[in-house]
Amino acid sequence: MKLVRHGAKGAERPGLLDKQGRVRDLSGVSDDITPEVLDPGKLADLARLHFEDLPVAPMPNRLGVPIASVSKLVCIGLNYKDHAKEANLPIPQEPIIFLKAVSALSGPNDDVVLPRGSKKGDWEVELGIVIGKQATYVSESEALEYVAGYTIVNDVSERAYQIERGGQWTKGKSFDTFAPVGPWLVTKDEIPQPQSLGIWLDVNCERRQTGNTNDMIFSVERLVSYLSEFMTLMPGDIVCTGTPAGVGLGMNPPQFLCPGDTMRLGVDGLGEQQQRVLAYDPLV
Repeated sequence: MKLVRHGAKGAERPGLLDKQGRVRDLSGVSDDITPEVLDPGKLADLARLHFEDLPVAPMPNRLGVPIASVSKLVCIGLNYKDHAKEANLPIPQEPIIFLKAVSALSGPNDDVVLPRGSKKGDWEVELGIVIGKQATYVSESEALEYVAGYTIVNDVSERAYQIERGGQWTKGKSFDTFAPVGPWLVTKDEIPQPQSLGIWLDVNCERRQTGNTNDMIFSVERLVSYLSEFMTLMPGDIVCTGTPAGVGLGMNPPQFLCPGDTMRLGVDGLGEQQQRVLAYDPLV
């Protein structure tokens, strides 16, 4: 299944995508796509619905973050060898973990707003793992049992905030709108091989990133197991698995986002996102 949340920001309704690519409204079945809905039994109940009996949502229709009430965004840094190389950093021996504020969450096609005074806004297309069951001390062999599905995350970054202002990376990653997620949550039965997905991103119609999840240093199973040693992963949590080479910081010379730019990005089987880049406006 491909689960969505559609409608105006703050008033999204639950839905799913039918075989014709239309959004079917789930409001008569569920109040929202909450963490509780990601329980394997409840997902199985949804899969048994006759999708053609559900009302079609009106078009055009904004898509929101496909999961409501996300408790945390856990991110993995330098998880592709080519990205570590372009950053002139050593290959990690263990996953590099940082957190991204949930206030950064936004819909897959919502505008990305650069913070006040931003000079080094950057892009990062990533596979997102959506947790379906509470996970603590999970083995790698069992890890996929705790995954509800997958989505796309654009881990938008402000490199000056991230690198040049001391401390950890979180403040360069957490400005409002810096975590577009979606368009869908694709349940794991539709993605049996998460380590063989093409992944790409364009800026202003020019390809910047091209990669494949088989180039990840730490696999989906490894990441879920590893993270569960240090924190309890909760249903609805999103794990951002890192980005391939081609970020603006790694270009020669570096290139960064400017107001008016457009980002378009996708992952095989998970759809596409597109965002317009805006300058911060305190009156909006």
